[in-house]
Amino acid sequence: MFLTISTTGSDGRPATDLGFLLHKHPAKAQAFSTAYGTAHVFYPEADDGRCTAALLLEVDPVALVRRGRGKGRGGAPDSALAQYVNDRPYAASSLLAVALSTVFASALKGQCKARPELPAQPLPLRIDLPAVPARGGADLVRRLFEPLGWTVRAEPVPLDATFPEWGDSRYVRLGLEGERTVAEALRHLYVLLPVLDDAKHYWVAPDEVDKLLRAGDGWLADHPEQKLITGRYLARRWSLTRDALERLELARLAEADDTTAEEIDNAVGEPGETGPGEAEVGETEAEEGETPGTDTAEQAGAAAEQTMAAAGEAGTTAEQTADAGERPAPLAVQRRAAILGVLREVKAARVLDLGCGQGQLLGELLKEPRFTDIVGLDVSMRALQEARRRLRLDRMPERQSERLRLVQGSLAYTDARLKGYDAAVLSEVVEHVDPPRLSALEYAVFGAARPRSVVVTTPNVEYNVRWESLPAGHVRHRDHRFEWTREEFRAWSREVAERHGYEVEFRPVGPDDPEVGPPTQLAHFRLAAERATVPAPARPASVPTTASTPSTPPSPSTPAKEAQA
Repeated sequence: MFLTISTTGSDGRPATDLGFLLHKHPAKAQAFSTAYGTAHVFYPEADDGRCTAALLLEVDPVALVRRGRGKGRGGAPDSALAQYVNDRPYAASSLLAVALSTVFASALKGQCKARPELPAQPLPLRIDLPAVPARGGADLVRRLFEPLGWTVRAEPVPLDATFPEWGDSRYVRLGLEGERTVAEALRHLYVLLPVLDDAKHYWVAPDEVDKLLRAGDGWLADHPEQKLITGRYLARRWSLTRDALERLELARLAEADDTTAEEIDNAVGEPGETGPGEAEVGETEAEEGETPGTDTAEQAGAAAEQTMAAAGEAGTTAEQTADAGERPAPLAVQRRAAILGVLREVKAARVLDLGCGQGQLLGELLKEPRFTDIVGLDVSMRALQEARRRLRLDRMPERQSERLRLVQGSLAYTDARLKGYDAAVLSEVVEHVDPPRLSALEYAVFGAARPRSVVVTTPNVEYNVRWESLPAGHVRHRDHRFEWTREEFRAWSREVAERHGYEVEFRPVGPDDPEVGPPTQLAHFRLAAERATVPAPARPASVPTTASTPSTPPSPSTPAKEAQA
């Protein structure tokens, strides 16, 4: 198989700079051993005006068969005689992609020690490949390369020029022209050649996800054919494809928020991570007879409620427990029961769990057939993975799994997937949002998604004084941006309801202390009947659809300063 990369020079930039970028001297012909043959690099032309580097890969068919045995989509795409007589030595496939990463490793990484300024400079490039297997034809070739800025020439190769009536083969002569860096060009080829061939000569292991994301950095997350590319590159291994797509979405959200993926994906702590306010009093023990890993387990408060709950939220105090003579239900259980009670009252069938965390509420929703369409949304990929594990989605009966979808997304942006639902739940979510972004969350839920009912729960900061284990002035969880008093929460809720045409009522969750109120406060928003047909309010100028920063929320939503961590 054969590939050429050409560029032209200009004043002050000779075309032979290509040799520095590829780390291959234009005056030499070099050979490199690969697992399946030999790769030759040479320059058919090299002067200041024009320079062309060629890669010729000689494949050993016998080595291909021997090394490909037992590897699924191995060296032989067919069987029997096709193991020895096939297109692998001639058509640009994953064999060529691996040769590119081996022979041009530094160029692929964008490194050049001799001329460190060169890799970042776009060059007028032309790439030619005489035989590219394209399962999807020339149209797919254009769909893959044109969004990356290439001018594409894809000419179908006839099965036999002597017999034109036989039609075209699945191969194309591929030419690409565009102004790109050499590293970008090589990364595009490294990923898309195996995608076009829809086969790999080696077993696709989990480390292929990392390879894909490294080579796709900067372009794959926004490519219109992202799902096709990911699925084909990973040989349609569903678990690997899902992992890659989730990590790409996390990277996109992080870029939009001008932050890092690690900062966004913080809903689940690393094993052994604990600290002040990590475990909730009353939520750390399993119910009697329950075992970890079952659908009814309520153990390990830090693991069970770490995403949306906080330290110190117990249903009763130790003294009340002793007086009652029995252990009360953990606050997490009481909270979910209160939410389910509201959803039953409004006869909701299609429910959104926004900020679903590790899926505790989703598990309760799945137990009741009345909830026919359930969506769990969270910005954290790790939380969604833990939710899948806890809910045992891979073992769940098909009829039940069809009722549930887990999606990754951010409530800082509007999302068309969230429209048309009966109810939305924000359970212990708002306190994890930076105050300047609350107006964005408000519009995304109440203005854009606009479900008939919205249930919001959040800690009551006044109740914190009842927890001896919580230092004065500390919030219940280290990720809480604020915690509201009852009056602050009600003022914010009423203003949200007024702006978006909802009515709101408030309920306590947990013991309603006569002095400081309940540990958790709940607001139930219902779309006002007389305003249900009124169009949703216009998007505030401060609410982003991309990476702009929302304005600060109304004054009643200012967090209690004494509760800041």
